[in-house]
Amino acid sequence: MTPDVLAVPEMYRNWGANLTVVAATIAAVVAAVLVHYEGLGLLSARLARRQRQRRRKVLVGIAGILVLHVVEIWIFGVACWLLMFWPACGHIAGYSPLHLLDAVYFSAITFSTVGFGDLAPVGPLRFLIGTESLAG
Repeated sequence: MTPDVLAVPEMYRNWGANLTVVAATIAAVVAAVLVHYEGLGLLSARLARRQRQRRRKVLVGIAGILVLHVVEIWIFGVACWLLMFWPACGHIAGYSPLHLLDAVYFSAITFSTVGFGDLAPVGPLRFLIGTESLAG
């Protein structure tokens, strides 16, 4: 192995940015897990009270879970968007400037692991984006 392979790339040498991205990732994952857990609990309790209307229960259950996933996508999208205000944390290549709704779009394609390829994370921000695909 050559020493160049083991060298830390320039974009990862700012430990403050790295720690900020890790902290934001942990916060986003915790928030998404809590939203999902509590949301499923509330949805389950609400659906358990309904004795009849099986088809409606299924429809409400599916819609409720979809809403929970949309909320989680927004959590990661907002985290990504906020991190990009500090250039050392990285950016999303392929679109500039990246607005909030663009970050949410990127979050949706990452969360669903579709990954169209029109946008790509650069720098420490890749940690948040990679973790989001695991959470989704």
